[in-house]
This record gives sequence, structure tokens and C-alpha cells, in this order.
Amino acid sequence: MDPEEGSTAVDNIVTQFNTYEDFLDSQITTVDLYYLEDESLARQLVELGYRGTGEVVKREDFEARKAAIEIARLAERTQKKTLTSAGKDLQDNFLKALAVREDDNRNGKVSSVIFIRDRNSHGQEVSGYIDYAHRLKIEDFEVYFNGKRRLLPRPTDMSFYNWDNHIAVCNSTPNYQVITDNPEGLLFKYKRDRKILNVDPKACLNYGTKTKN
Repeated sequence: MDPEEGSTAVDNIVTQFNTYEDFLDSQITTVDLYYLEDESLARQLVELGYRGTGEVVKREDFEARKAAIEIARLAERTQKKTLTSAGKDLQDNFLKALAVREDDNRNGKVSSVIFIRDRNSHGQEVSGYIDYAHRLKIEDFEVYFNGKRRLLPRPTDMSFYNWDNHIAVCNSTPNYQVITDNPEGLLFKYKRDRKILNVDPKACLNYGTKTKN
């Protein structure tokens, strides 16, 4: 049997039966019990492959796969719980866009860069580029998706500029290396695939395979 087909067969069995004993019992016929007169012996023969009406699966394979499926199920449940946008009635298009991208940014399927230009609580105009995946890891976005606070760039983000006092700051993140010595403007290198993201809208953008603006 092809290894992939074998794995699929084990998965089907594991999801169908709660315990290995339940699987063994499903392979035992009334005729087996009549002649053997011992349920434990009948189970042993099925486990060894001498009796049974279907696929032979070892106990360690069954239990290992059962545990792996349970871990995956719990991880998926935990991941869904961490989606702070889940269940929110979002009316703002910007928040809707963040919600669509939240799951993929949390699990590493994509890495989104957000550009924001707005005014802070002091009325100062600020702008900057935000590594969305990084901010999701270090900050609770519940306040943003609830509309209690506006998402604004910070001096700790990939780039930050205060248009009133002309303070400019750049920082590399776990996902991006900031390149500031480019004569054509600011560049970001995605660390996974090492592709360059040119944020100049007039430039020919060269996104990485998992990079989204």
C-alpha cells in the first residue's frame, strides 16, 4: 500500500473509533467468539493480524495518530479563540480588511504591512508602516476591533514619522529587515523569502511569496 494511502486509512480508523479496543472489536465476528470463547484472545489475534475483517493497524500507530489528531484539534480551537476579530460586527472597511487578514497573519501564512497616516491624541499628524503579524503577537487587538481605540503607528513600528516635530524612526522586526540606505526610498526585506518590498507606489513592487500590503 502507498504510504499516503496507509496514512489516510489509519486516519479514517482513528476518527471512527474512540479506543483501540473498539477498533479491535469491530474486526471480531460472532463466529470468532463462538470458536475462541475468549474476547481477549480474539482481540489479540486481530491485533497480530491473524484474524479480522479489515485493515491491520498496530496499537502504537493508532494511539500516536489519535494523539496527533487531538493535538491538532486543540490547536485549531485555540487558534480560533485568539482571533480577536471573531464575532465582531465591523462596519469600518479598514477593520474589515484587518479581520480578513488576522488568521493568516497569526499562523504565518502571510505577512501584511499596514501603512497609516492619521492624527494622534495630541492632534499631531503621524504616519508609518506596521508589521501586522508582529503587532498581533505583542498587542491585544480587541480594543481596535471593538472600536475603542484607533490603530496608529508607533515609534517601535517598522517606520514612524511625526509630521509636526519631524521625528523619524525605523526598526527591523522579527519578520522584516528595514533598509534605509536606498536612494529611491524605504525598503523592507521579508526575512523568510528574502524578497524586497518597495513601498513606493510609483515603483514596480516586488512582493515576497507570502507578503501582502
